[in-house]
Amino acid sequence: MEKAIKKYWPVFVLPTLIAFLIGFIWPFIWGVGLSFCKFTTVKNVEFVGLSNYINLWKDATFLHAFGFTVVFTIVSTVLINCLAFLLAVLLTRHLKGTNIFRTVFFMPNLIGGVVLGYIWQILFNGVLSALSKPLLSLNATYGFWGIVILMCWQQIGYMMIIYIAGLQNVPPDLIEAARIDGASNRQIMFRIKIPMVMPSITICTFLTLTNSFKLFDQNLSLTNGEPAKATQMLALNIFDTFYGRSGAQWKGIGQAKAVVFFLAVIVLALVQLRFTRSKEVQA
Repeated sequence: MEKAIKKYWPVFVLPTLIAFLIGFIWPFIWGVGLSFCKFTTVKNVEFVGLSNYINLWKDATFLHAFGFTVVFTIVSTVLINCLAFLLAVLLTRHLKGTNIFRTVFFMPNLIGGVVLGYIWQILFNGVLSALSKPLLSLNATYGFWGIVILMCWQQIGYMMIIYIAGLQNVPPDLIEAARIDGASNRQIMFRIKIPMVMPSITICTFLTLTNSFKLFDQNLSLTNGEPAKATQMLALNIFDTFYGRSGAQWKGIGQAKAVVFFLAVIVLALVQLRFTRSKEVQA
C-alpha cells in the first residue's frame, strides 16, 4: 500500500491542487493585477500604475477604518484571551458541572456572524432605549463596545477549549514538585502553567488577532459602520468602496485596499507568531 501511494500520489494530489489554483491562486494574482487598473468589469480594464495605491491613502474613511480596526483588534484580543484563559483555569479545577459549562460557553461559536450581529443589535438597542441612551447607529462609542462584546461572546468559548487542552497537558508531577518546594499558587501559575501553555497562547492569539482584524459580517449586521462610517472596519470599508461607490476608479481603489489589507494581515500574523513562539518552552 505504501509503495502504491508513493507511486500514484500525483493522482490524489492533482485534483486538490487544480481546485486550489483555480479557486485561490489565479483569482489572487488577477486581483493584484486589477489593483493597478481602473475598471468597471474584468474585460474593461485601464492600467493606471500606482495611482490606486496613492489615492487610497487620501481616502479619510480608509484611514479611519484602519485605525478603528487596529484599536478594536488590540482590545478584543486582550479581552478574549484573558477571559478565555481565566475560564479555562476555573474549568480545570474539577468543579461540578464542568462539562455543561464547557458546552454552554462553546455554543456561541456555532452561530453565524450575521445572525449574531442582528440578535445583539436588538438586545443592545433594547437596553439602550430603556436607559434613554443613543442607539448603536447613533453613537460611535456604543457601537465600538457593542462589537467588542459581541466578538468576545462569540470567541471566548472556542479559545477556552484550546486553553483547557493546554492546561491539561501540564504534567501534574511538575506542579506537585513545585508545591513541595514551597511554591505559591501565583508562582505556579506564572512560572509553570503559563510557560507550559505558551503553544496554546500562540494559537489563540493568532486566531483572535486575525479574526478581529478581518471582521466583516458582525460589523455589517451590528452597526453597518454607522454613525457616518465611524464604526466601519477595514473589511467593510473595502466592501463599501468596491460596491457602494460609483465610478470605475473606485473599483480599482477598492482592489488596492484589499491588497494592502491582505499584506497587513500577513505582517501582523507573522510578527505575532515570531514573538509568541520565542516565549515557548523548548522540550
